Amino acid sequence: MAIKDILLLGNPLLQEISCAVQESDLNNLAEEVQDLQDTLRDFRERHGVGRAIAAPQIGVMKRIIYMQVDKPEILINPVISDMSREMIELWDDCMSFPELLVKVARHRSCLISYRNLSWDKVTLDLEDNLSELLQHECDHLDGILAVSRAIDGQSFALKSQANLLESS
Repeated sequence: MAIKDILLLGNPLLQEISCAVQESDLNNLAEEVQDLQDTLRDFRERHGVGRAIAAPQIGVMKRIIYMQVDKPEILINPVISDMSREMIELWDDCMSFPELLVKVARHRSCLISYRNLSWDKVTLDLEDNLSELLQHECDHLDGILAVSRAIDGQSFALKSQANLLESS
């Protein structure tokens, strides 16, 4: 169990598609889940932000997301479906490019289905903040970064300049 280095923009591993976790893998996930938790907590302490981290961000090419919003949640093999037609635009941030904001459009609502550590199937109806958060994290599992989802060529800003941006 350790704080891992977060892979940064430019690292080719961030563009790879992660492998599905099998039920037989569950007994071997404890260390990786702990590493995700430790790394997220460390990032929060240093940067004051961070709600979730995908396993590929620490070089673990498995379809796992660790989320800490109200309580810790481990999402294994998440699948997003039933995405709303209504979109929201927001300035997205990412632990893999901590000084950069990217304006993206995300679905206002969606469903997410995943397995938990007991291999139970869980389905959640997501809206707004959780919807955009888990769309972002699932993108990581598919090797897609927010910079690839930028609305246009003007959709990039440094966090230090956030006070100059229109809110979305």
